[in-house]
Amino acid sequence: MDPNPKLASSGDDNDKAVLEHRSFARIGFLGNPSDVYFGRTISFTIGNFWASAKLEPSDHLFIKPHPFHDLVRFDSLDTLVYRLKNEGYYGGVRLLMAICKVFRNYCKDNDIHLHDKNFTLSYDTNIPRQTGLSGSSAIVSAALSCLLDFYNVRHLIRIEVRPNLILNAEKELGIVAGLQDRVAQVYGGGLVHMDFSKDHMDKVGYGVYTIMDINLLPPLHLIYAQNPSDSGKVHSTVRRKWLDGDEFIISSMAEIAKLAEEGRTALLKRDYTKLKELMNRNFDLRRSMFGDECLGGKNIEMVEVARKVGAAAKFTGSGGAVVAFCPDGPSQVKLLEEECKKAGFIVEPVKLIPTRLNNSDLKSLSNP
Repeated sequence: MDPNPKLASSGDDNDKAVLEHRSFARIGFLGNPSDVYFGRTISFTIGNFWASAKLEPSDHLFIKPHPFHDLVRFDSLDTLVYRLKNEGYYGGVRLLMAICKVFRNYCKDNDIHLHDKNFTLSYDTNIPRQTGLSGSSAIVSAALSCLLDFYNVRHLIRIEVRPNLILNAEKELGIVAGLQDRVAQVYGGGLVHMDFSKDHMDKVGYGVYTIMDINLLPPLHLIYAQNPSDSGKVHSTVRRKWLDGDEFIISSMAEIAKLAEEGRTALLKRDYTKLKELMNRNFDLRRSMFGDECLGGKNIEMVEVARKVGAAAKFTGSGGAVVAFCPDGPSQVKLLEEECKKAGFIVEPVKLIPTRLNNSDLKSLSNP
């Protein structure tokens, strides 16, 4: 979430200022999906894709539909059906409405005064749909940042709390997810280690989040498909087994969480041989728990294409995209590009971005 809004004034009237924020796509690097199971993760946002929100003061409160993602006019019935088959039923308007509701209720419950001026809220996004790059929460994250600044309450809602607001907005809509993605996006770039240990979560409602140097990461590549699977349905069976006390699921999820701790050590030592091992292990554990049918053949193929050339590979989220590491450098990257092209996958270098938190945000951070 970008804490430095773009300001555009109409005349000399500050009440006409337009706020715009970006929130970037997220890669779950190690430990996912243990964030939903009191585990640990390492994640970061990338500059390849982002969502943006724009808030303009207006006489009435208006949630503005996107001209493409919230399309309601079609050339024919066939066009409508084709659109729903490829894009689904939902655009971003519901996300904007949900975060407005959650934001208002949180402020009311915590005696945070909000002025009574209205606004028009809109969004845009270039994050590919259903790629496990956290496109929905990016829209919500960007919109929340606009609300924080429009109502001038950024200093009253701590950074650690903001991911919970985003997640709660998505839960309003039945989206299945954990805090990891929202933390990475609220912190707005950089590498973030997250500890969701049960004792801490039960005590304060959020995890312990530690910013790491993004430059510790080696060069990485993003692989994704044009027609990925729905990442919102992946946790269901495993979570039920975990809640029922399934020993295999519980022990496997604990091992996945441990990978984030080992990964932090490997990154600090720049031990990229170890990092390759941890990335591959993360995917293998996920596959053993969820099963091939749940993960989807296309998603598994992306990982296998990368491993075919000796690269490490794992899901960025719950499926739809893969993060790959080529420890042998440019020659191996070239092989990866060739194999992805043969398989019909898109591959591109990951664009790293530093943390975008400002001094005001950093001062509001709690001590672990």
